[in-house]
Amino acid sequence: MKVKDIMNSNVVFCKPDNTIRETAKILRENNISGAPVLESDELVGIISEGDLLKLLIIPEKGELWLPSPFEVIEVPIRELLSWDDTKKMLSDVGSIRIEEIMTKNVHTISPEASVEEASEHMVRHKINRLPITVNNHVVGIITRGDIIEGLAKL
Repeated sequence: MKVKDIMNSNVVFCKPDNTIRETAKILRENNISGAPVLESDELVGIISEGDLLKLLIIPEKGELWLPSPFEVIEVPIRELLSWDDTKKMLSDVGSIRIEEIMTKNVHTISPEASVEEASEHMVRHKINRLPITVNNHVVGIITRGDIIEGLAKL
């Protein structure tokens, strides 16, 4: 079976100047966990839920920080972060453009590749989706779920 046999050709995509807020809305409304980033119909990156979640990690702690109203007051007092770090964490993350956080070195695959090759590529590189490209133009996308669904139809 070839990638073109099970790929989704109706690709939901984002643009590099989309904000985190806009991107999160696109992912949520389309019930997807990531999307290619296109500029003038050319692939320039890929964005995922994981990329968005990384914005909430405190670099020094390596932990996810989802502050409660009390922590907004308490954190500076406990001096877990400097005041500048606290202000930065409290800034409007939603207005950051995704070109600042997207993965720019995107793994892609040809529509003529085998499903086995796509699966091996995803496992080896620990990725959940592969844009299908022809001359750097996205013609489809394949996810791990698409591969499992394709296998179920054999």
